[in-house]
Amino acid sequence: MNWMMFAMAQPGGEGGGSPLSMLFPILGMLAIFYFLLIRPQQKRQKETQKMIAALKNGDRVLTSSGIYATISGVKDDTFILKIADNVKIEVLKSAVSGLVEKASS
Repeated sequence: MNWMMFAMAQPGGEGGGSPLSMLFPILGMLAIFYFLLIRPQQKRQKETQKMIAALKNGDRVLTSSGIYATISGVKDDTFILKIADNVKIEVLKSAVSGLVEKASS
């Protein structure tokens, strides 16, 4: 029983360590969180914004709702998409999730 009390005793009395030594694991976890989650998401977001900025009339795109369409008009923050003959819809640029085919020049 005495060996259990000896094992539970903290060296140095009641201090429990310096605050600086407790800061290093937290900073390490924050660095790991940044490099595994935040940085890749920012990179993906920049690539998507770059792709949306490069879209022009005639490009075939996929919307986030799963609709394949051809861009027939570009406005400030919206696209006019042709989804069938004589059927056009206006969607936000953020609703376009991917480029399927570039317009033939």
